[in-house]
Amino acid sequence: MNRRAFLKAAGAGLCLAGMRGPRAAADVAPKKPNIVLVMADDQGWGDMAYNGHPTLKTPNFDEMARTALRFDRFYAAAPVCTPTRGSVMTGRHPNRFGCFKWGHSLRPQEVTIAEALRVGGYTTGHFGKWHLGSVVKGSPVNPGASGFDEWLSAPNFFDNDPILSREGTAVQMHGESSMVTVDAAIEFIRKHADSPWPFLAVVWFGSPHLPHEAVEEDRAIYDDLDEKLQHFYGEITGMDRAFGRLRAELRTLGIHQNTILWYCSDNGGLPGVGATGGRGKKGDIYEGGLRVPALLEWPAALRQPRATDVPCNTSDIYPTLLEIAGVTVDNQPPLDGVSLVPLIQGRMASRPMPMGFWDHPTPGVRTPSKEWMASLLQAQKEGRAVDDPSRLRLDAGEITRKHPEEHFPGHAAWLDWPWKLHRMEKDDRVTFELYNLARDPQEDDDLLERDPELASVMKTRLEAWLASVVRSLNGADYR
Repeated sequence: MNRRAFLKAAGAGLCLAGMRGPRAAADVAPKKPNIVLVMADDQGWGDMAYNGHPTLKTPNFDEMARTALRFDRFYAAAPVCTPTRGSVMTGRHPNRFGCFKWGHSLRPQEVTIAEALRVGGYTTGHFGKWHLGSVVKGSPVNPGASGFDEWLSAPNFFDNDPILSREGTAVQMHGESSMVTVDAAIEFIRKHADSPWPFLAVVWFGSPHLPHEAVEEDRAIYDDLDEKLQHFYGEITGMDRAFGRLRAELRTLGIHQNTILWYCSDNGGLPGVGATGGRGKKGDIYEGGLRVPALLEWPAALRQPRATDVPCNTSDIYPTLLEIAGVTVDNQPPLDGVSLVPLIQGRMASRPMPMGFWDHPTPGVRTPSKEWMASLLQAQKEGRAVDDPSRLRLDAGEITRKHPEEHFPGHAAWLDWPWKLHRMEKDDRVTFELYNLARDPQEDDDLLERDPELASVMKTRLEAWLASVVRSLNGADYR
């Protein structure tokens, strides 16, 4: 029996202190916090007014940055969208389950944050961009099969007036894309705000991914700029406006004190228009491709606003939330994230373990949301539940290729603050670079030849981690 089937049949060893089973003992006090996870699509670290952008208007993000926990060195687990989202779902580096690039899927064998929290008593919902498999009924990797009770989702990024999938049924929506996403999440939150059980709402925007199509009220703010920038900045301001509505609704409902609101982006900034947090851009393992804006608000636990420069990662979200919810997973496969509970409590001055990154050369998989959702809507109007069976991704759990444990093609890195070692392998040729990020955040001054002993130690640790990732990739975690 695979890991997910065992989870659904017997709880997969998941247990909640003081509880006997899923959604048992609703009178347990105090109520566990509600959780709202919000993610942008292609917003770089510098694409925020609070991070010093000279032009962008992001008043709602700026206000939260002043009153919450601001992560000044937060990283996406991968330099592109889909794998980073997989890291949020699992707490694991996405290469462990073959989620190399955009359009690859989760494996059904993986335990997701939604599945784990459901067993911990949470009602779960997903809204917006999915891009981790399918949004079609009957798929083993749609949001419902991945632990979400309710979902209104897109197979990839989406723009204004999108067609989305409501639990597998294509629905024509109307409005600015970020507001459509937030309104769906608010509907879910209102329904469950007074429930004795907490909720998890995953809210993943389709902005500011290309093509940039800001609505007029957001575009007009930047009327004196180049048209391309008007729409890019306008999409971010539209996203900020929607985020502000979501944050305000938590206060209107009187639940914000015990709600964790966690915001981040899925990769570094876009070339040509985005502002990155260092050398490189989306798609790069250098800082500009990985460093993203991130904020966390939880008034019940975070009574004083503050900023932290402790390096954190999207893979940390899963173990952090499981610890807060009191959920444990027996036979948990290797995690790459760490719990940030000590950081939230003000007890973490440095990261307890390094971070590994690995951009594998496997290409992405085309996932045209607008085209596919229009096709699904038409098929369903004609009485067919599915338009193209291949989009079910029925083979998502198959492991058909064994990767060698001694070769690690592509660009990898090992971040042990302040040191970052890069490893590039192509055609059996391996090269390294070493940087001190505290002194050289742009990664311009390669110290490899000046500190060979440190480089050697980091190389050994990086390659040991890469070998572990390959073992997971080859299926060792599911035996």
